[in-house]
Amino acid sequence: MEEVYLVVRTLFGQKKKPEQAQKEFERVAKWRHCSITQEPLRQPIVACQLGMLYNKESVLEFLIEVEKPANSNCDHIKSLKDIKDLNLTDNPTFQKDEIMKGGGVYNDALIAEYICPITGLEMNGRYK
Repeated sequence: MEEVYLVVRTLFGQKKKPEQAQKEFERVAKWRHCSITQEPLRQPIVACQLGMLYNKESVLEFLIEVEKPANSNCDHIKSLKDIKDLNLTDNPTFQKDEIMKGGGVYNDALIAEYICPITGLEMNGRYK
């Protein structure tokens, strides 16, 4: 009976789960990069109604463009009224200088550059 089960499972296959590392990488990239340009986030940072993060400069450039790219992930932004400025608090445990040059320290990719000013939780996508 076990052999029949293995053959049937092999013939029809099973749904493969996406790799956990890939999902983790995508989550970290979403919280550290602008959704328009994929550049690292820098102050001032804004968010849209869908919760995507942007560099304010990138949004302004997008709104000024005469010919907007088709299938853009920010088509829902029509004016500055559609975005909100974020007042983010720097994370005291984040050491950007050490990460940039290596510094001989353990570089944890999950340490976020910003934290919530109310709860103190890191803005890395792990917490809701």
